[in-house]
Amino acid sequence: MPNPGLELIVQRDQLAHIKTRIFALPDRESLAPGQVLLKVDHFAFTSNNVTYAAFGSAMKYWNFFPTEAGWGNIPVWGFADVLWSNVDGIAPGERFYGYYPMASHLVVTPSRVNPNGFSDSAAHRQEMHPLYNQYLRTTTDPAYQPDTEALQMLLRPLFITSLMIDDFLDDNQFFGAKHIIISSASSKTAYGLAFALSQRAARDYQIIGLTSESNRQFVTSLGIYDQVLRYEQCGQLDAGVASVYVDMAGSSSLRSAIHHHLLDRVVYSCAVGGTHWEDLGGGQHLPGARPSLFFAPAQIKKRLADWGPAGLQTRLAFAWQRLIQRMTDAQHPWLQVNYDYGAVASTQLLQKMFAGKVAAQEGHILSLSRSD
Repeated sequence: MPNPGLELIVQRDQLAHIKTRIFALPDRESLAPGQVLLKVDHFAFTSNNVTYAAFGSAMKYWNFFPTEAGWGNIPVWGFADVLWSNVDGIAPGERFYGYYPMASHLVVTPSRVNPNGFSDSAAHRQEMHPLYNQYLRTTTDPAYQPDTEALQMLLRPLFITSLMIDDFLDDNQFFGAKHIIISSASSKTAYGLAFALSQRAARDYQIIGLTSESNRQFVTSLGIYDQVLRYEQCGQLDAGVASVYVDMAGSSSLRSAIHHHLLDRVVYSCAVGGTHWEDLGGGQHLPGARPSLFFAPAQIKKRLADWGPAGLQTRLAFAWQRLIQRMTDAQHPWLQVNYDYGAVASTQLLQKMFAGKVAAQEGHILSLSRSD
């Protein structure tokens, strides 16, 4: 009989209110036919997960891993090992990368099992985009390397979003913009986008990062932004230049200030993140292009049709390798990986993250199934 499962959940309307919940796990004999019990080894928690929580109701992120009424389990990216399996083609001990709850264990109902992995066909997950229901077998995943698991958890899903924004902008000739303005410039999705934008040899636009004073030095040190401004300096943006605004912060007051300063020179404005989750708000009745929500799976779907699965995978893998080379540069490392184990340490990290007190150069890996 396994130990009870453990999960961290947050109050949906007060995200910084966090508690531990114990839940029952099936034993080997009571695991239903067609189900697999996974032990979640470890997972990353970044500002991207804060965004999942901030948009939990609007984007149905709370639906992936239901829990107590009024509470939510924030989805995370990580690795898990098969503890018990009642599914042909999935064996105990196999390791899978994918979308997990902040928990020690997860029961899945695999379908479309193949050498690459499987999809979770649990009924409550079918309304959401299938991309989030896929689990990749580490032994056949071309992007997997055991010694870079931490970077994969911290950056891979974020960098895919970064690349899809970069690709979408290029696909639309950058809407004629000469300035690409990115808020929350220290976040991993933001600097992944800036990195991708900076790699275009023939670019004729400037990449401008907006950040806090506490993160300004870090953002500048990355060397991928042409200009770095503090949030309160957004009035210094050149109002005569056509601009794209990529909103990673989600701050309604910052969005309003930028649109009212640049007016009709905002030629495209998209919401991606919600790192400033306490200042979220709509984008109605603002001057310039009407803000829209950027949804990476939509651009992925388009490119799957254009390039095919192999073509898309090749492009993503090439870009990923370039990023990893830059991230692990011994002279100019971008990331310091930290590990926390158990409910207490994990709760403390979440509280710091929601309070905006985690240094930009830190990447955090958590585990509720390990105690070492």
